[in-house]
Amino acid sequence: MEEQSQIYLDQYLSSLSEIKREKYQSFSSDYFCADEHNANLCAELIRIGQKTATCSLNVWYESGEEPMPTVGHLQVVVDWNGKPICIIEIDSVETCKYNEVTAEFAHVEGEGDCSLKWWREAHWRFFAAECSELNY
Repeated sequence: MEEQSQIYLDQYLSSLSEIKREKYQSFSSDYFCADEHNANLCAELIRIGQKTATCSLNVWYESGEEPMPTVGHLQVVVDWNGKPICIIEIDSVETCKYNEVTAEFAHVEGEGDCSLKWWREAHWRFFAAECSELNY
C-alpha cells in the first residue's frame, strides 16, 4: 500500500475502538475503473454515497490476477493519482452472470443514469476491452 493510503487508513483505524479495530484484518488501496476520468468519477460517487456496489470479471479471480473480495475487507479508495478519497468496507460478495444483473444492482452501482440499460452498455464495452487484454 502506498504511504499516503497507509497514513489515511491508520488515521481511520485509530479513530475506532480497539474491539472494532481488531475485527479488520484485510486491507488494500486502489482506484476503480481503468482510466483517469472514470477512476476519479467513481471515487467521488463512492464518497458521496451514490455508488455502493461494484462488479468485475470473475476471470480476474480465477486467474489469480486479483484476490476474490471478502466480507470485512477495508479498501482505501484513491483517485487516479493515488490520493485517498474515502474508505469502504466490503459487506457482501455475490457472483452472477452478466445477463443476470438486476436493475436494482445497476442502480446501487451508481454510475451513469443508474439504469440497467446504461449498466449493460457501459459494462459490455468495459468487459470486452478487459477480455481482449486477457486474450479471452
